[in-house]
Amino acid sequence: MITITDVSLKFGERSLFKDVNLKFTPGNCYGVIGANGAGKSTFLKILSGETEYDRGSITVSAGQRIAVLRQDHFAFEEYTAMETVIMGYPKLYEIMKEREAIYAKENFTEQDGIRVSELEGEFAELGGWEAESQAAQLLAGLGIDEQDHARIMSELNEAQKVRILLAQALFGTPDILLLDEPTNGLDIESISWLEDFLIDFPNTVIVVSHDRHFLNAVCTHICDIDFGKITLYSGNYDFWYQMSQMLQRQARDQLKKREEKARELKEFIQRFASNAAKSRQATSRKKVLEKLDLEQVTVTSRKFPYVAFKPSRDIGNNVLRVEKISFASSEGTELLKNFSFIVNKTDKIAFVGPAHQSKSAIFDIIGGIAAPSSGDYYWGQTTSFAYFPKENSSFFNSGLSITDWLKQYSPDQDDTYVRSFLGRMLFSGDEALKPVQVLSGGEKVRCLLAKMMLAGANVLILDEPTNHLDLEAITALNEGLTSFSGVVLFNSHDHEFINSIANRIIEILPQSDENSPAGAFIDRMMPFDDYLKDQSVKELRTQAYHHAERLAI
Repeated sequence: MITITDVSLKFGERSLFKDVNLKFTPGNCYGVIGANGAGKSTFLKILSGETEYDRGSITVSAGQRIAVLRQDHFAFEEYTAMETVIMGYPKLYEIMKEREAIYAKENFTEQDGIRVSELEGEFAELGGWEAESQAAQLLAGLGIDEQDHARIMSELNEAQKVRILLAQALFGTPDILLLDEPTNGLDIESISWLEDFLIDFPNTVIVVSHDRHFLNAVCTHICDIDFGKITLYSGNYDFWYQMSQMLQRQARDQLKKREEKARELKEFIQRFASNAAKSRQATSRKKVLEKLDLEQVTVTSRKFPYVAFKPSRDIGNNVLRVEKISFASSEGTELLKNFSFIVNKTDKIAFVGPAHQSKSAIFDIIGGIAAPSSGDYYWGQTTSFAYFPKENSSFFNSGLSITDWLKQYSPDQDDTYVRSFLGRMLFSGDEALKPVQVLSGGEKVRCLLAKMMLAGANVLILDEPTNHLDLEAITALNEGLTSFSGVVLFNSHDHEFINSIANRIIEILPQSDENSPAGAFIDRMMPFDDYLKDQSVKELRTQAYHHAERLAI
């Protein structure tokens, strides 16, 4: 259990947290939410002891172990994946290494025998005999192939390291688990596995995440950071959202009433301040006005961008036809072979599955960035598309300000028009004059979405657009795509985003045998949740992935 009493933290003149009082108890999962910069990650660092606070106290129950999801992906380069995971339980790992060192001695003394006997008892008590089995299960659940368990971390790619560090945090059933954006870098299958793991986890979990479906699936409570305060709500994210909307409406109504009252008092004071007969009443109302503190009524510090895509023309019946496209990566890996599909005018298609390179290849080809090695595709005459690529750094390799950068894509070159448009995307005042080279990941995404909005396209192609966005921006984009009247082709790891937008699912499958084409796929006209429950889909997926595993072996 963690008890937080009157904790406050200031950065310079800015008060990040003030008089925070909370209690986190075993068996519960607490989701920490708040606008970008509200202090979510800092709060987890305070709990882990990585960041000091100014005053107050944090008490952890005696003997309880805290595990933290590490963000340094290069801290374990010389260790194997298996060893890195077990290092998540430092006491067990130290005993394991000391035990191995004694057994490796050529001259085994009586003292060594006594010591190793003690270590064997501790080793068994801490679950040492099951350690490798548990670590292997965690790695497998998070999508790390068995042949990679014994590989050195320096030999693995960034995506694999992210998953291994997550397995490290989960290892050994810690008493308190602190997770900062644990779903980053995970595909939908791994996220689903993590959800199941945390639902069954018996101890305390405190997690920061922008994934609404994940928060709904695992959280028993929500900790909302707003205006330097942390308010605890029982229930998952959807319950918090409904409650917060109601409280915000009440706060806005209260503020409106206070503003109307203040206006009436000011009018009375101005009219009768010099009237001797009314001077006493005017003085009385002036005192009431001074006590009427409008600043006490706060709504929320959250800011939602305005995302709305408006096509310049209606789309016709012929949208897109892809015929027998083949494509290989720069390393020669075959990503697509004889891949064909037709897009209809009412389609909002989510491309899902772990074949991420194949999905990006499809988007790059139809988006005009890459050329297929064979096959072709045909856009309808009435279509115009706007493309959001996953790799977008090349768009921002200039010294242009945000305003001048967006002007390149605007049909109206007037500064006022472009600045007002940027204001909707939360770039107001001097923010709109920042050079694009220094923008954060989330700011770059908002810039690219603004570019797409200006295009007036009737087909939108988006490759993982929710990466780097906060919950407010994801919600705004979600609503913008849901209400968009044109065609949407997209890829995302956000379950709720997919389920609420897509009416058609295409899943790229691995090769089921030596003769099957790369890029074989399942295509169903149904929402994502229905797709996951569909028995025929389950059978096809099981067969494809089972054969793929046999091929890998």
